[in-house]
Amino acid sequence: MNLLLVIAGAVVGAPLRYLTDRAVQARHDTVFPWGTFTVNIVGSLILGVVAGTATTSSVPHSVQLLVGTGFCGALTTYSTFSYETLRLIEQDAKFFAAANVAASIIAGLGGAFLGAAIGQTI
Repeated sequence: MNLLLVIAGAVVGAPLRYLTDRAVQARHDTVFPWGTFTVNIVGSLILGVVAGTATTSSVPHSVQLLVGTGFCGALTTYSTFSYETLRLIEQDAKFFAAANVAASIIAGLGGAFLGAAIGQTI
């Protein structure tokens, strides 16, 4: 049953990542990977809410598997973040590569901390 919950979350998260990435990136005329940045930050925030809620209330393990592991795991993407950063370096867009790394780490952790704080107040 646990595997099915993870799969169900991923079935929603993966296409949503793709569609969000394309929609966000189409609105920005820059080499900066705004689509991947967006899904990673939103995913960090959602996972923070799940984790924060789980520490203060009795969130069923099934919800953690469905939303945290399945949905957020498929929505966010470290591999694409890494690939796009390498591509920026190869394209001699070193400033954008460094900005992508710094902003992704800071905003991702910030989103997770904010989400956890929200989750703990729910």
